[in-house]
Amino acid sequence: MQLIITGRHVDVTPALRDYVNDKMERIIRHCDQLTEVRCILEVEKLRHKAEATLYVSGGTIFAEAVADDMYAAIDSLVDRLDRRVKKHKDKQNDHHVREAHRQRLA
Repeated sequence: MQLIITGRHVDVTPALRDYVNDKMERIIRHCDQLTEVRCILEVEKLRHKAEATLYVSGGTIFAEAVADDMYAAIDSLVDRLDRRVKKHKDKQNDHHVREAHRQRLA
Protein backbone atom coordinates (compact mmCIF):
# COMPACT_ATOMS: atom_id res chain seq x y z
CA MET A 1 0.00 0.00 0.00
CA GLN A 2 1.24 3.44 -0.92
CA LEU A 3 0.52 6.50 1.25
CA ILE A 4 0.84 9.93 -0.38
CA ILE A 5 0.58 12.98 1.89
CA THR A 6 0.28 16.44 0.33
CA GLY A 7 0.07 19.84 1.99
CA ARG A 8 -1.75 22.87 0.62
CA HIS A 9 -0.66 26.11 2.24
CA VAL A 10 0.96 24.08 5.01
CA ASP A 11 4.31 22.38 5.39
CA VAL A 12 3.96 18.67 6.06
CA THR A 13 6.35 18.26 8.95
CA PRO A 14 7.78 14.90 9.94
CA ALA A 15 5.55 15.02 13.05
CA LEU A 16 2.41 15.46 10.91
CA ARG A 17 3.56 12.73 8.51
CA ASP A 18 4.17 10.30 11.39
CA TYR A 19 0.80 11.16 12.94
CA VAL A 20 -1.04 10.43 9.68
CA ASN A 21 0.91 7.19 9.23
CA ASP A 22 0.03 6.03 12.74
CA LYS A 23 -3.65 6.86 12.31
CA MET A 24 -3.88 5.20 8.90
CA GLU A 25 -2.66 1.93 10.42
CA ARG A 26 -6.16 1.58 11.88
CA ILE A 27 -7.68 1.83 8.40
CA ILE A 28 -5.18 -0.62 6.92
CA ARG A 29 -6.11 -3.19 9.56
CA HIS A 30 -9.76 -3.15 8.45
CA CYS A 31 -9.19 -3.07 4.70
CA ASP A 32 -6.98 -5.73 3.17
CA GLN A 33 -7.80 -4.70 -0.43
CA LEU A 34 -6.29 -1.22 -0.08
CA THR A 35 -3.87 -0.23 -2.85
CA GLU A 36 -3.27 3.50 -2.37
CA VAL A 37 -4.13 6.33 0.02
CA ARG A 38 -3.93 10.00 -0.98
CA CYS A 39 -4.18 12.40 1.95
CA ILE A 40 -4.36 16.18 1.53
CA LEU A 41 -3.83 18.53 4.46
CA GLU A 42 -4.98 22.10 3.87
CA VAL A 43 -5.10 25.36 5.83
CA GLU A 44 -7.32 28.30 4.89
CA LYS A 45 -7.21 31.17 7.38
CA LEU A 46 -8.12 29.47 10.67
CA ARG A 47 -9.76 26.42 9.12
CA HIS A 48 -7.76 23.19 9.04
CA LYS A 49 -9.00 20.60 6.57
CA ALA A 50 -7.92 17.01 6.06
CA GLU A 51 -9.20 14.88 3.20
CA ALA A 52 -8.30 11.43 1.97
CA THR A 53 -9.09 9.19 -0.96
CA LEU A 54 -8.66 5.45 -0.55
CA TYR A 55 -8.31 3.31 -3.64
CA VAL A 56 -9.63 -0.18 -2.95
CA SER A 57 -10.59 -3.00 -5.24
CA GLY A 58 -14.15 -2.29 -6.22
CA GLY A 59 -14.02 1.51 -6.02
CA THR A 60 -12.78 4.51 -4.11
CA ILE A 61 -13.61 5.83 -0.66
CA PHE A 62 -13.45 9.57 0.04
CA ALA A 63 -13.79 11.50 3.29
CA GLU A 64 -12.95 14.96 4.55
CA ALA A 65 -12.97 16.69 7.91
CA VAL A 66 -12.61 20.29 9.07
CA ALA A 67 -11.51 21.44 12.53
CA ASP A 68 -9.73 24.26 14.34
CA ASP A 69 -6.63 22.10 14.80
CA MET A 70 -4.91 19.93 12.18
CA TYR A 71 -4.52 16.98 14.55
CA ALA A 72 -8.24 17.12 15.41
CA ALA A 73 -9.09 17.22 11.70
CA ILE A 74 -6.94 14.14 11.08
CA ASP A 75 -8.60 12.30 13.99
CA SER A 76 -12.05 13.12 12.64
CA LEU A 77 -11.00 12.10 9.13
CA VAL A 78 -9.76 8.71 10.30
CA ASP A 79 -13.01 8.09 12.22
CA ARG A 80 -15.04 8.83 9.10
CA LEU A 81 -12.80 6.69 6.91
CA ASP A 82 -13.05 3.82 9.37
CA ARG A 83 -16.86 3.86 9.22
CA ARG A 84 -16.85 4.04 5.42
CA VAL A 85 -14.31 1.23 5.05
CA LYS A 86 -16.40 -1.01 7.29
CA LYS A 87 -19.52 -0.16 5.28
CA HIS A 88 -17.68 -0.90 2.01
CA LYS A 89 -16.44 -4.20 3.40
CA ASP A 90 -19.99 -5.20 4.43
CA LYS A 91 -21.25 -4.37 0.94
CA GLN A 92 -18.57 -6.59 -0.60
CA ASN A 93 -19.71 -9.58 1.47
CA ASP A 94 -22.73 -11.02 -0.30
CA HIS A 95 -25.00 -12.22 2.48
CA HIS A 96 -27.55 -13.64 0.04
CA VAL A 97 -25.20 -16.42 -1.05
CA ARG A 98 -25.49 -18.15 2.32
CA GLU A 99 -29.27 -17.77 2.30
CA ALA A 100 -29.56 -19.31 -1.18
CA HIS A 101 -27.31 -22.18 -0.11
CA ARG A 102 -29.52 -22.88 2.92
CA GLN A 103 -32.65 -22.92 0.74
CA ARG A 104 -31.05 -25.44 -1.62
CA LEU A 105 -30.16 -27.76 1.26
CA ALA A 106 -33.69 -27.67 2.71
